[in-house]
Amino acid sequence: MTLRLKGKTALITGSTSNIGRAAAVGFAAEGAHVIVSGRDDARGAAVLAEIHAADGVADYVHADLDGTAEASRGLADAAAELLDGRIDILVNNAGIFPPGNTLTVDPETFDRVYAVNVKAPFFLTQAVAPGMIANGGGVIINLGSWVARLSVPVGALYASTKGAMETLTRA
Repeated sequence: MTLRLKGKTALITGSTSNIGRAAAVGFAAEGAHVIVSGRDDARGAAVLAEIHAADGVADYVHADLDGTAEASRGLADAAAELLDGRIDILVNNAGIFPPGNTLTVDPETFDRVYAVNVKAPFFLTQAVAPGMIANGGGVIINLGSWVARLSVPVGALYASTKGAMETLTRA
């Protein structure tokens, strides 16, 4: 590896599995001090073990990003404390994709998917961006999905949240 992120810090949401896990491992391999976050403490410990086994630097913060500003602020504050007040990179990766189509999704599921997939990254960005500005800059990565642009019969709700994130990113 090139260690191109040496001296940088990164908070990666939903990094206990899949894309988030790969990002956490990859960022650590490039030298970043990574905050792994998610709802599953056992999977978080496994990601930390993998990073530490490769001589990377990482900490874990339990986070249930429910769409409230308080949950996002709590994660931002806990991460900043572990990173000596500096978050250089935020990766908004956490998301959910429950099954269902337009005819079957109930209002509670609709609200939860928007809370996790749109509101949580919005409020986490709101919590982290002022520190980035004060420190002279930073990078915010919002993960989208090809589902936002293609027809998936059971993915209308999820696709709409990823479309919202693409628009939010451009804004």
